[in-house]
Amino acid sequence: MEDKITSIQVLGSGCPSCHKLFELTKQAVKELNLEIDVEYIDDIQKIISMGVMQAPVLAVNSKPVLAGSVPDIQKIKSLLKC
Repeated sequence: MEDKITSIQVLGSGCPSCHKLFELTKQAVKELNLEIDVEYIDDIQKIISMGVMQAPVLAVNSKPVLAGSVPDIQKIKSLLKC
């Protein structure tokens, strides 16, 4: 059985790429009809504590699923369906 998504976070430094990933992720969540808020975290220590050295980071249930790039919305949706 698939794990239920309990949290979605975008972690970044506040750069344009980080904000773009945040906006695309919110759009993907809406299109998938997921009733969950997307959280934006700009705490660099939190990013480092996840073991990731590149931003932006997309995390599902506090686990990084994407780092260092801004994919298209279809890719984001596929990551949220897993």
